[in-house]
Amino acid sequence: MVLQNGIALASSLIRTHFGDLVGKVCECLLRKGTLTLPELIRFTELPSLQVKNCLLVLIQHNCVLDFSVEKEGGIGDQSKMVVHYTALFDNIIHRMRFSKFLAIVTEELDKECKELFEGLLQHGRLTLEQVILRAVLHPEDGNIAVQDGIRASFVKLVNAHYVERCPDFKPSIPLPDPEEKKTTTAGRAPKSAKLVAQREKTQEEEAIAMSACSEGRRFDITINYGTNVKSEARIEGTTPILVGEKRKHESLESEHDSEKEDLWRVNFDEFVRRLRHKACVTSVRSQLDDGAGTVLNAMLEATRRSERKVKTDETDPLSINTIYQEVINREEGRTMDLDRVRNALVQLECQIIKESSYSANLKNIIEKAQNTEVESIVEKRYGMDACRIYRFLSQTGHLAETDKVVSLHHTTIAKVYTFKKSTSKICCNKKKDKKPSSLFSCLTIPIPLLVSAYNQK
Repeated sequence: MVLQNGIALASSLIRTHFGDLVGKVCECLLRKGTLTLPELIRFTELPSLQVKNCLLVLIQHNCVLDFSVEKEGGIGDQSKMVVHYTALFDNIIHRMRFSKFLAIVTEELDKECKELFEGLLQHGRLTLEQVILRAVLHPEDGNIAVQDGIRASFVKLVNAHYVERCPDFKPSIPLPDPEEKKTTTAGRAPKSAKLVAQREKTQEEEAIAMSACSEGRRFDITINYGTNVKSEARIEGTTPILVGEKRKHESLESEHDSEKEDLWRVNFDEFVRRLRHKACVTSVRSQLDDGAGTVLNAMLEATRRSERKVKTDETDPLSINTIYQEVINREEGRTMDLDRVRNALVQLECQIIKESSYSANLKNIIEKAQNTEVESIVEKRYGMDACRIYRFLSQTGHLAETDKVVSLHHTTIAKVYTFKKSTSKICCNKKKDKKPSSLFSCLTIPIPLLVSAYNQK
């Protein structure tokens, strides 16, 4: 669930980049949720043509997803498909990180790749032909060698998974199964509105999952080298196509059409994964030592391509020999022996799976890093006493009586209640005794909600 601060930030970004009209349509989607075109027109009170143009801009820049939902028709009528629009909050927030994404591409690839990648960031979605035309200053000159160099740089971006193919279909959600619908309807009587909201949320998640190409096609690219995007001329010396080579000629045409028709976009998931891994390594280096950070970095590099989702809780298991080979492939790891690597795995609290296979728990590393960051924020805002109380409650992980907090941290009951009052939005207070005169209360802190709130601020 997106908090109000997050909605305000996302709306401000869209207004800054695309103007007030597009920002108004996007903010309506963020606040109201998934809507159809008539609903958007009614809520925004804008002309139909303006709303359509705003949606086209947002879809072009991967900020809004359009998908179809099958609806039941009336008596004697067939079901029909209704187009819905939902705002992609994460993609909007990623616009703040474009400079970081560019820095990663520049560091790992080259300047040519960076310029092509920058074009995709600016325009949202482009075909390979549009990428080449944007990069070549004078395409009418027919400099095929330059164009082939641009194609090679684009292949580097795709192979690194920094760029992915856009799906050539619109997600379509069919009617639910009649048996499932009966089961859902039977239990809906007391909580109808809540279950309907859950159904809508499921539709959004299903549409987002369907909006990506399959892994085989997502990063599959066929380049037609030696073709001029302006004149469509082949390089000199190419043999003419004979009658017997008709099928080959058709395949060449289809390859060239792919450069004109297939759209490509930035793969945000890969950058989020790399930044997440980098944050884990940095946290381990600061909390443990450089050796543990080097071992974790080697494990992440070895298992990155096998991760099925961005926020993976644990890495895939690796044998000790595989980990050591990955470690010594790096300059900083060549001074480490096998025993030092084993000690680092113990420091990282890696789980031993099967026979000498280790898996790092990324979830615990991130939670510790987030908790440390929130502690510094609490200390700056509320003082050292409040930070000690917060640290005790977060480490305890359950309800703690107020008198225990007072005795353990040598503070006064007044300071505890001051902390509770000043942090009322993050600190939950529960009465242990139902009597009105009871002075004993319990304090606890919902860590995930607190981290989410501070991240969106």
